[in-house]
Amino acid sequence: MKNVTLFMLILLVCVSCSMAPERPFTKDQLYKTGIYTYFTVNDSPESVLAAINKEGEVVLDALYRNRPVWLKILGKQEGLTVTIVER
Repeated sequence: MKNVTLFMLILLVCVSCSMAPERPFTKDQLYKTGIYTYFTVNDSPESVLAAINKEGEVVLDALYRNRPVWLKILGKQEGLTVTIVER
């Protein structure tokens, strides 16, 4: 029973970690998300791409109509997905 619990814990930790994408994402793919059109983001596109291509995800501090929000960009095989969270 102890081995099964340990195995499940290790499996859960491995599955929940984000991984770098197989192919690096490009600026065009990042611009298609519209984050630089609709949000005020202080980070440069190059630094955002570097983080996504290295870690597989990035969380950005941004403004939407003078309201502070967090943008979580996740790199998937299908492309980039953006999640918006109000602070």
